[in-house]
Amino acid sequence: MHDFDFLVGNWRSHHRKLRERLANSHDWEEFDGTLSMHELMDGHANVDDNVFYTKEGTYRGVGLRSYDPQTAQWAIWWLDGRDPFGQLDPPVKGHFENGVGTFYSTDTLRGKPVRVRFVWSGITKTTAHWEQAYSADDGKTWEVNWVMDFTRAP
Repeated sequence: MHDFDFLVGNWRSHHRKLRERLANSHDWEEFDGTLSMHELMDGHANVDDNVFYTKEGTYRGVGLRSYDPQTAQWAIWWLDGRDPFGQLDPPVKGHFENGVGTFYSTDTLRGKPVRVRFVWSGITKTTAHWEQAYSADDGKTWEVNWVMDFTRAP
């Protein structure tokens, strides 16, 4: 239940994001942002407010996580501020092992099913690393398409 305690508070973030996913693209965009996270429901859930400062403009996103003590797993949902009345992404589900959190789901991209993977790693009191990857072949190969490096804000 305390796996995400490291993320409570305010962070600066640096992003590298592929412009096009699962298209053999090597065109990355980089931008900065912030994240502010706090716990909910006595630690059984948490939420973060993300601000992204892209070349196209500033936008926000919300990450919502909940912990299931029966399975010892987390579910993570994403709400993109560019379409706040759209659907929540299907939750990625998983857990931490040896300091690395790995979470999976199935979604669609351009009308085709894809596997989605989030990985949290490199976690210290002042830094953390997150990456998202997609797989079009049910997890045989993965394309990392978004990387975030976090530094605790003063």
